[in-house]
Amino acid sequence: MHISFEGAASEVTGSRYRVVATVQGRPLQFLVDCGMFQGGRDADDKNLESFKVPPSELDWVVLTHAHIDHSGMLPRLCAKGFRGPIFCTPATLSLLQVLLMDSAHIQGQELERAVDRQAKGKWRGPLPEPLYSSLDVEQCLSQCRPISLHQRHSICDGVDLEFFDAGHILGAAIARIHLADDEAPAESGPKRLVFTGDIGTRDRPLMNNPERLPDADVLVIESTYGDRLHRSLQSTEDELVDIIQRTIAQGGNVIIPAFAVGRTQEIIAILIDLIQKQRLPFLSIFVDSPMATQASKITEKNLRLLNERTQSLYHWLAAHPNAARVRFTADVNESKALNQIKAGAVILSASGMCEAGRIIHHLFWNLPRPQSAVVIAGFQAAGTRGRLLVDGQKTLRLLGQEVPVKASIHTVGGLSAHGDQSDLLWWCQGFEHEPSKVFITHGERTASENFAVVLQSELGWKAPIIPHRGQLFPC
Repeated sequence: MHISFEGAASEVTGSRYRVVATVQGRPLQFLVDCGMFQGGRDADDKNLESFKVPPSELDWVVLTHAHIDHSGMLPRLCAKGFRGPIFCTPATLSLLQVLLMDSAHIQGQELERAVDRQAKGKWRGPLPEPLYSSLDVEQCLSQCRPISLHQRHSICDGVDLEFFDAGHILGAAIARIHLADDEAPAESGPKRLVFTGDIGTRDRPLMNNPERLPDADVLVIESTYGDRLHRSLQSTEDELVDIIQRTIAQGGNVIIPAFAVGRTQEIIAILIDLIQKQRLPFLSIFVDSPMATQASKITEKNLRLLNERTQSLYHWLAAHPNAARVRFTADVNESKALNQIKAGAVILSASGMCEAGRIIHHLFWNLPRPQSAVVIAGFQAAGTRGRLLVDGQKTLRLLGQEVPVKASIHTVGGLSAHGDQSDLLWWCQGFEHEPSKVFITHGERTASENFAVVLQSELGWKAPIIPHRGQLFPC
């Protein structure tokens, strides 16, 4: 059996791992995740590359969760000939219907804008090439096969799949695959392959703690924050309270670029919790993202998958409707109307890395205002506008203009949906024995290398491997 690392290898986005094996005399090839690369022109070029093998030769895909850096290339895979099943959790399938359609819509809009600018003589170079259409998304969704957590499913003779709660976003799963590899000694039994997808933090709002597994022969683990520790939730809440109170007092708005799926719902839960605890006054919270609105509705329908504290907050707010105003913008006109609000608004909008969507307009109107604040609440990939803000950029190009950055910029790391080094180490401590092969992925090189050192020093694990993109390893 071999694993080919075709994305999220020494980088964070583009998760894609291809497993090649022979089971009961039958050659098999399948993917775990098929995500989009994100972060500038280099990412665009990678997304346009041909798949390493013809998609028609793949047997199935195992999808850990719905985030675009894990799922975003699935429609293109199907458009290029893949016709096998895509296994995911039911909640992930619900979110995919929102995320993938939005992705196709954005790509179509980018092409339309480019054609319009070309007609006006304002576009140079080739036009952007959409990766897929809404029809491709529909085809992809028709191939999805939902499997609930803890339901061991036989994919074919000699291969079983089971999902466990990853504690990352709604529906996010750790995938354990039992595979009877013909090349392995018969007495050793099926190989246990564990792919973490993205592992959440412990004791955080919204999601349950990640589930730990007792065993694995091959482990592929993420390391987004493998080189650092998040601030505690308490200190994060203290900082949020200070930012919001100060910004409202000085007559500004709080702008929060937030991933539509997971992060937006988590921030709403934190703000409502702080209001319930009387640490914040009545707030006008605006969620300006069609995708976040849909994702929030899906979240409400799946309350049983959230932790008990979050479930109680939903019920409390329903019983105290005057405690906070949480408004989901209904259309573009209502979104534009938010630009006229000069003070007192908390606006959550996508995209989370400030690359597209309605957040661009809110930054355009609020970045030049020293009274306002921008709260960065998630990972910002290299090359994105969000990363430029985090790195102290003095101006930002928005809507064709150079906009001065005069608003205060705050990075609130304690809100990450990715576990930090201590969370990842805690999760690995759940194994009764060291896996035979450990691959550290989904992290910038420094983060992965630091986490490898910690696994060796703290757990005595011998030789974690940090693959580069395109490398193939026997397992």
